[in-house]
This record gives sequence, C-alpha cells and structure tokens, in this order.
Amino acid sequence: MMSYVFLLTMQNLFVAGTDTTSTIVEWTMAELIRHPDILKQAQEELDVVVGRDRLLSESDLSHLTFFHAIIKETFRLHPSTPLSLPRMASEECEIAGYRIPKGAELLVNVWGIARDPAIWPAPLEYKPSRFLPGGTHTDVDVKGNDFGLIPFGAGRRICAGLSWGLRMVTMTAATLVHAFDWQLPADQTPDKLNMDEAFTLLLQRAEPLVVHPVPRLLPSAYNIA
Repeated sequence: MMSYVFLLTMQNLFVAGTDTTSTIVEWTMAELIRHPDILKQAQEELDVVVGRDRLLSESDLSHLTFFHAIIKETFRLHPSTPLSLPRMASEECEIAGYRIPKGAELLVNVWGIARDPAIWPAPLEYKPSRFLPGGTHTDVDVKGNDFGLIPFGAGRRICAGLSWGLRMVTMTAATLVHAFDWQLPADQTPDKLNMDEAFTLLLQRAEPLVVHPVPRLLPSAYNIA
C-alpha cells in the first residue's frame, strides 16, 4: 500500500505507479477534475479546516467530513482490487441456490457489488453526498463492516494495512486538492475526460491522468524545511 510516484515533466503532473495507494489517488483526482463542483466543495472544506497559509497535516484529517465521503465514493466506484484474493471452500455448501463444492476457489466481485443498483441508488454516479449525514449510506464505511463496500476485504483476512493505507490515500489526495488547482491539457475538457478502466490485478486507469498543477495557497505555505 505504500509507494507512489509523482513525475513532474514539462509542468504536467503524472500520478503513476502500480500500487493501490497511487491508483486510488489517481482515480480520486480524476473524479474531482471531472466534477468541478465537488472539487470546489472539497477545497472550501479544506480552506476552512486548514486555511491557506500552511499545508495539510495528519491532525486535520478527522475534521474533513466531506473529503472522507469523497474517498469512500472513490473506493466504491474504483476499488483498487476489483476481485478479492482467492478463497477455498473448506466444506461443500449452498449459497443463494448455488452449490459450492469442497475445495472450490472463490473470488468476491468487489467491483460488481459496489455497483449493484439494489444496494446503491444511481450506482454509476459519482456522488460523495451519499455518505454524508442525511445521505443514503451515512453510516457505511470501507473497513469491512458493510458488505456492500469492501475494497479492503472483510473478516479475518481483511487487508492488514487497511488503517495505514486509508490514511495515506486520504492524506495524499487531500494535500493535492488543498495545495493546487488542476488544469487539463488545452485540448481536453472535464466532461470528456477518459474514465475507462484497465482490469488487471489492480483497477487502474486505461489512460494515465495528465494535469497541470497551479498553486492556490499563500507562497509561505510551500516553504518546507
């Protein structure tokens, strides 16, 4: 869950890497750029909590209600691992009318569950507000307690790095949103941003996200000792 690489070339920022952290951060930034109203709301929350004279710190994270909803919605639509790790049935059983023989290898379709219209109204819509107070899924989290949203798995074999990885994703994405405005190349518009997926072991973007960062904080905020 750890490494992520940012390559700054000719003033274009590429969020790259093959690990889950960078993948989710890239999807988060793509969705926010595609939804400028949500990006603006996220920046407004960050400006209230953090201000514009310093960078985000880890102690700020607990106050970012809207941004946590953004991260949940990204994990829902774009789980870093679309299929769970294989499991083996220890005994023969029947589930929902299907016979599962002993020794069968099973994978949970995490991607499909999170897009099930029986669980998620307007499942293809990027809508962080569903996780806010008064929303349809206010109390749902990504920590394996709600089987409609299990990007880290659930049960005894849930991802051991869940807490650390979730904190890293939130901290990285929130810092990028707070510290910069983002511009697409001149020949692209947010509504035409390619959101195609590449299904491998990780659910990566078919095309890397290419954006230009524009500082939005006071100059003193970027002075890092």
